[in-house]
Amino acid sequence: MNESLLVCELFKSIQGESTFSGAVCVFLRLAGCNLNCTFCDTSYARDGGTVMTFSAIHEKIERYGSSLVEITGGEPLLQQGTAAFVRQLLAGKKTVLVETNGSLDIGVLPAGCIRIVDVKCPSSGMSHTFLERNITHLQLNDEVKFVIGSKEDFTWARSFIEKHSLDKKCTILFSPVVNKVPPADIARWIIDDDVPVRLQLQLHKLIWGDVRGV
Repeated sequence: MNESLLVCELFKSIQGESTFSGAVCVFLRLAGCNLNCTFCDTSYARDGGTVMTFSAIHEKIERYGSSLVEITGGEPLLQQGTAAFVRQLLAGKKTVLVETNGSLDIGVLPAGCIRIVDVKCPSSGMSHTFLERNITHLQLNDEVKFVIGSKEDFTWARSFIEKHSLDKKCTILFSPVVNKVPPADIARWIIDDDVPVRLQLQLHKLIWGDVRGV
């Protein structure tokens, strides 16, 4: 087994998204991505990176002292070692979030982690990439995220939820594309249509702005 990962960055911050928003969290951002979304705010993670052994990553995570760890990207499931590293974190009693773009099989991840799965809306340019069998792997503690860039995205996401009875399977998050659609508009659409989702704002950007490592 290859016990190393290609790491873009590793840092401790406040969790800005998901139902864990506001909690102290260690972020392990892996390098490499197979998609090219129009609104991507982590394009720097597509290339480069530093190879780190599992033990070196564990050592740094332990120094940070947080029990909550998120593995993100890029796209973490592109790396064969990701699932094995998640298992090690779970064995160490960490709460583990894995954020993935939805195009790869989330079934490789152990059930003990919390999968945060993107479903790409049309304005991303990547709505054709979602792997629909991922829906069968979802558990109640998982979360599905739609990044909304227009009213058309909202309508599309609402139809997707209804088609797959997604609200019966996991928590659903709607997040606005920054500077593309006002959060108040999405809030009004959710209220008017009584859509069973949670509105999510990127807390880290509200606190620090659009900077890396926070």
